[in-house]
Amino acid sequence: MGFGSYDESEQQQQAADDEDDVEAVNVHQNDHDGEMSFESDASTDELVSQLGAMKDDEDDE
Repeated sequence: MGFGSYDESEQQQQAADDEDDVEAVNVHQNDHDGEMSFESDASTDELVSQLGAMKDDEDDE
């Protein structure tokens, strides 16, 4: 028996059990209507630069 071997019938039974446990998701359950505002001393260019740095950090990982 090699690495990663498994009983196929057991695998199929697990998949069938998982499908039975699935519930519908209500994507509108937490909808909110309203406004959001904020004030910042940073300029648009500074904010875009910070976003670029965050994306670069994410790519490095």
